[in-house]
Amino acid sequence: MPEDKLRNQAARCMDCGTPFCHTGTLISGMASGCPINNLIPEWNDLIYRGLWREALDRLHKTNNFPEFTGRVCPAPCEGSCVLGIHNPPVTIKNIECSIIDKGWESGWITANPPAIRTGKKVAVIGSGPAGLAAADQLNKAGHWVTVYERADRPGGLLMYGIPNMKLDKEEVVLRRLQMLEQEGVKMVCNTEVGKDISSQDLLNEYDAVVICTGATKPRDLNIEGRQLKGIHFAMEFLTANTKALLDGQPGEDFISAAGKDVVIIGGGDTGTDCVGTSLRHNCRSVTQLEIMPQPPRERAADNPWPEWPKIYRLDYGQEEAAARFGDDPRVYTTTATKFEGDSEGNVTGIHTVQVEWQRNEKGQFIPQPVAGTEKVIPTQLVLLAMGFLGPEQPLLDDLGLEKDARSNIKAEHGQFTTSLPKVFAAGDCRRGQSLVVWAINEGRGAARECDRFLMGATDLP
Repeated sequence: MPEDKLRNQAARCMDCGTPFCHTGTLISGMASGCPINNLIPEWNDLIYRGLWREALDRLHKTNNFPEFTGRVCPAPCEGSCVLGIHNPPVTIKNIECSIIDKGWESGWITANPPAIRTGKKVAVIGSGPAGLAAADQLNKAGHWVTVYERADRPGGLLMYGIPNMKLDKEEVVLRRLQMLEQEGVKMVCNTEVGKDISSQDLLNEYDAVVICTGATKPRDLNIEGRQLKGIHFAMEFLTANTKALLDGQPGEDFISAAGKDVVIIGGGDTGTDCVGTSLRHNCRSVTQLEIMPQPPRERAADNPWPEWPKIYRLDYGQEEAAARFGDDPRVYTTTATKFEGDSEGNVTGIHTVQVEWQRNEKGQFIPQPVAGTEKVIPTQLVLLAMGFLGPEQPLLDDLGLEKDARSNIKAEHGQFTTSLPKVFAAGDCRRGQSLVVWAINEGRGAARECDRFLMGATDLP
């Protein structure tokens, strides 16, 4: 947006006596307000007054990577904006992104390595948003930080989980990664802890270890025909696509949607990214199956402000699909029952049925098939985007870490200490599949407690 319009947006911030936008609390299991407690009213006021440099400083007080959250965060801050009770909320995410982009363009963001080193060494396992936030904070505290990443490039979810059109790798992600390296953070790629390097050697070599491996175990759909060729997990599709862009050519694992009827099972952000990527491959058609009902256009009575508004939205992928094919590609209250294939073992169709959500004898809502609604959708590519079950287990088992009931690393939020001395855990591997902004929150928190463990006290926020 032009600067005058951004300042007009910032002027809409109401100087609330009790602002909810930066509370970062969980209400009904969903984020309400900013999970990293961005000082939103303060930098809105600074932008209104044209004080961009001061707004950037205020933004960096709470957020290590505003260029990431300003692009990919679903903006729970806007869902809890007080103005949003009766008007469209302030475009907080847009203002945040504009502040950090102006900071980079103006040369205000420069490498700032710590003046004093503590001599302590910390290993961070995983270079996604939680790992990078932890590494950045621990480096600021003066510790020597090494980040281990099993992929060929650092960034984790930011590099390979989010498509390039949504989060540019060269201009946005790599720029920040290079800045971290200039400040003293060491990145070690193509190295899987527990496989390429012994986890015990890591414990012996470092004064502390922070595990930020994410929740990368995908939820499968074990129905008839699952073994057919052309059925893939969404992350296989997205990762190979981004890698092909960065390498300049498709690799052996590249999955093409060109000329195909694509069916995506799952209605979240990952499903949307599959829609957008399939369109860029020039697919013949795209259908997105969503087992939940279509949300209402306005907040329902049981979804009051300042809860996250569970309302109907057209994300970029669905907007693009509607522009090309004439309609939102999502089909609601529908589930797959069987895949069918040809004589060569390739998927050719998917059997679906509509469902109704009814209470069972325990009072739980479960989907029940509706007789007479069965359909067969032609498809040559199926992408499973149904979320993630938790972290991959080999490293956790190798270290002998205690887990919670959902197979995540057991570590209390706010403490982040695991059952193993000097080992901390943060992000999706601790809390389960969540938002980038929660990962940054946890990475910062784990760094604070790790610093306290190493030094006896901490100045990290």
